Amino acid sequence: MNVFYNLEGIGDTLIITMQPGFEGKVEHEVKGDAVRIFDKDSGETVGFNLFKASDYMDLQEKGQVEMNGDKLGQINKAIKENGFDEVLEADFSPKFVVGFVAEKEKHPNADKLNICKVDVGGESLQIVCGAPNVDKGQKVVVAKVGAVMPSGMIIKDAELRGVPSSGMICSAKELDLPNAPQEKGILVLEDNYEVGQPFKG
Repeated sequence: MNVFYNLEGIGDTLIITMQPGFEGKVEHEVKGDAVRIFDKDSGETVGFNLFKASDYMDLQEKGQVEMNGDKLGQINKAIKENGFDEVLEADFSPKFVVGFVAEKEKHPNADKLNICKVDVGGESLQIVCGAPNVDKGQKVVVAKVGAVMPSGMIIKDAELRGVPSSGMICSAKELDLPNAPQEKGILVLEDNYEVGQPFKG
């Protein structure tokens, strides 16, 4: 689930996306201040728009809303008050975490790509990475599937030249960090970072 709010940019509307990057045909259903957006073929909910959002919850954000259980409860309450029975669920685990590059091997079909096995604490992700400086033994910043980059790009499961990739190893520039170097290359962290911990920048 990704939630956005920008009073100046789009008005008092909360945009709730359940399936980031959905590319199928959509329909919508309006009840009061809520609009349910769903997959035309399967009927599965893709997202909701909530108009007059500030009547239902306190919103100070400009851009992506940092979600938690309380805010999800407020959204579900607002949707129900407007006549929808659906209860939204969400994963609040951090999407930008410290990872450890446990393995690195050359991509069989691309000279400039490497296939990395990255420990992100409790799970290992296979990530295809094109950065020239990526190497085994590094601590790095991983954007997990579902992360929204500062550019607005949403990280999805992908396949690069025939090899599945789940997540992205990030550069300082991609993370929009101050004084980020312009040359290509991932951000390599100091060894005191703990694998699996959220990366705050």
